[in-house]
Amino acid sequence: MKPLVSIVIPFFNMEDFLAQTIEWALESTYRPMEILLVDDGSTDDGAIIAEDYAQRFDYITFLQQENQGVSVARNYGISEAKGIYILPLDGDDRICPTFIAEAVNVLEAHPEVKVVTAEGEFFGDKSGHRKLPEFDIHLLARKNILHVSALYRKSDWREAGGYCPQMKGREDWDFWISMLKSGGDVVRLPIVGYQYRIRPNSKRIRTRKLKKQINDLLNARHAEFFQRVLGGPLRIHRTWSKPYNKLLRFFGLLG
Repeated sequence: MKPLVSIVIPFFNMEDFLAQTIEWALESTYRPMEILLVDDGSTDDGAIIAEDYAQRFDYITFLQQENQGVSVARNYGISEAKGIYILPLDGDDRICPTFIAEAVNVLEAHPEVKVVTAEGEFFGDKSGHRKLPEFDIHLLARKNILHVSALYRKSDWREAGGYCPQMKGREDWDFWISMLKSGGDVVRLPIVGYQYRIRPNSKRIRTRKLKKQINDLLNARHAEFFQRVLGGPLRIHRTWSKPYNKLLRFFGLLG
């Protein structure tokens, strides 16, 4: 029997997009799967939409919490998930139909692989290929090079300590560092597996103050990792500096 996959969809005020994201998840060619919809204290009708789907499909579960942020919502959904494998999916994005099946095949055949990702695309207010470099732990130490939606084992989520509730941005980057700093391979499938919706209010980290707060928390959580890989603490210019990224791109280390 094939292993169960849990798609975990946290959402906050996503009434305009949530149904479409759920429908796309239902198009997955892989079975068995379950979908967990986690309402992070929405004030719109997103909860009504989620509850309706949970009543219509016995493999969809609707969960609610007070507004505590995406990390807490994601952790809540994963903690309730019954699957061996976890796929996080934001409430306005799309996972493509064949991705889960192909990713499960990789994880089943290769226990040394911790994460399976794929090519990505933008849609909405921006379209085009979401080009990310091949996985390299030295690049991961400088910036996030993995999509939010990638398949991994629930046991590795548990070992990594889940998503950090204190991270108010870059929480997925922090999580990938937690999971991969002790080792493990990453496989990127040569298909478009994930589509990331761009909206006028899509999450961006704009202020230097917030960047510094995130930078400081990353250093506090992963000091040994940054010392080992970077030779010292993470600095803002190492992650957000355009000239530095151009230099990496010149040497072929960024896509």
